[in-house]
Amino acid sequence: MTLSRTYILAIDDVPTDLMTLGAVLEGEYELQFATSGPAGIALALQRPPDLILLDVLMPVMDGFETFRRLAQQPTLRDIPVVFVTASHDAQSEETALMLGAADFIAKPINLTIARHRIHNLLEREQLRKRSELQRDQLAQDLAQHARSEDLLRKLSVAIEQSPASVAITDLDACLEYVNPRFTEVTGYSSQEAVGQNPRILQSGQTSHATHQDMWDTLHRGQVWKGELVNRRKNGEVYWEESQIAPVRDAAGVVTHYVAVKTDITARKHAEAELAALRAEAELGESRQRLRELAVQNEQAREEERKYVALELHDELGQVLTAMRMALLLMEMRFCPHDQDLAKVVSDMKVLLDRAIQGTRDVVFRLRPAALDLGLVSGLEWLCQEFSRQTMLPCRLHGANEDIHLNEAFSIVVFRIVQESLTNVARYAAASQVNITIRSRNHQLVLEIRDNGRGFDVAAVQQRKTFGLLGMRERATALGGRVDIESAPAHGTTVRVTIPMDNQATKETT
Repeated sequence: MTLSRTYILAIDDVPTDLMTLGAVLEGEYELQFATSGPAGIALALQRPPDLILLDVLMPVMDGFETFRRLAQQPTLRDIPVVFVTASHDAQSEETALMLGAADFIAKPINLTIARHRIHNLLEREQLRKRSELQRDQLAQDLAQHARSEDLLRKLSVAIEQSPASVAITDLDACLEYVNPRFTEVTGYSSQEAVGQNPRILQSGQTSHATHQDMWDTLHRGQVWKGELVNRRKNGEVYWEESQIAPVRDAAGVVTHYVAVKTDITARKHAEAELAALRAEAELGESRQRLRELAVQNEQAREEERKYVALELHDELGQVLTAMRMALLLMEMRFCPHDQDLAKVVSDMKVLLDRAIQGTRDVVFRLRPAALDLGLVSGLEWLCQEFSRQTMLPCRLHGANEDIHLNEAFSIVVFRIVQESLTNVARYAAASQVNITIRSRNHQLVLEIRDNGRGFDVAAVQQRKTFGLLGMRERATALGGRVDIESAPAHGTTVRVTIPMDNQATKETT
């Protein structure tokens, strides 16, 4: 077995014999000499050797004491020590071996035998170190495997308990996994669904163009989002909001598809009923019912947003945060000794950070936490987000007004302002926006003013766009109104007036 320049430290106050031995070993090993125990310990601490040759009879500190002090150093205690000394009596040899010496060579030295004994000793030491490294690596691999299993278990629990349907297929669209929510929505058990093509859910009411767009998007390796009209096992037709994404292996090759789907049938029925009532309202029928239904629909949407945001924050958010903490602990404990593991952990941290930030963004879009602190706080957050996304100044005036609205009123006003700012960003080409909120004669008066291009109000009202109509319907449902002042090249002002005395009445109806 060929050894690569093993480092040997020889400690002897009269190193003549060791130098002779060193001349024999020099071609194979790197040698360094020290003439006293303290000097040898200092050299070993600076650079731990692979083997120490140590004399017994030395002034100041003999070999046995030197050995004891070497053994007290954590970095030196496992280095093999060979006593090479003229003290060849049995007592000295017994003492050396009891202390833990690897060997005992008496002077005068038989160079050939000593060379072979040192050579064999170093070979055994290298085998021991390799065995320890392999043992430690195996322990790390087992620990990493256990942590990976724990992370997979947490992910599995999150998916199993998800309020959304989750399905995984292979590249041929053969179902390999469905979660409990999938079976609850579709009526197909896991045993019935796995191995089938998702075509078993098709109702024939989703257009061919939608399916074609879905597959074109997935074949490009992109995420597809859309709505599908499917059929349950019992024949009932239902609507799903679907997000389907390619799943890639470590090499970046797409191996599967994963679909996350939400049953939006109730929302679609409410929207369909709302659309029907709007058509009746144009004929002069059931306008008040239309408003009530609009309020119910909006409240249902807000409750749905609130519920989903809470579920994402409390369930998925906590699981992702716990996984991030586990990765940090793994990184601190194991990655400094394993660069391959460090790369895997780093990649996982990037993916987890992206998932955590994405979850936070979705939660804020569904229901900003600032709205829980009141309308003014919600509007301040809305202004900040608008400025951040559009790079346009948006200022809120009257934030110190003493305004108290219940949750239903606050949400309506918040959504009106949100819709107005969306219109400004899309159409106004403005350079600034000012929002003023104040309480006057038991009424909330709110204005959103921009300096953009403006528009012909009468022409837009004739088109009955859903954005402006929706804002008016929201305000009307609370006994208020929305007035719009605009003209081409003169900017736009949206003024919302809502009686604050109506809050108690609305809460009891």
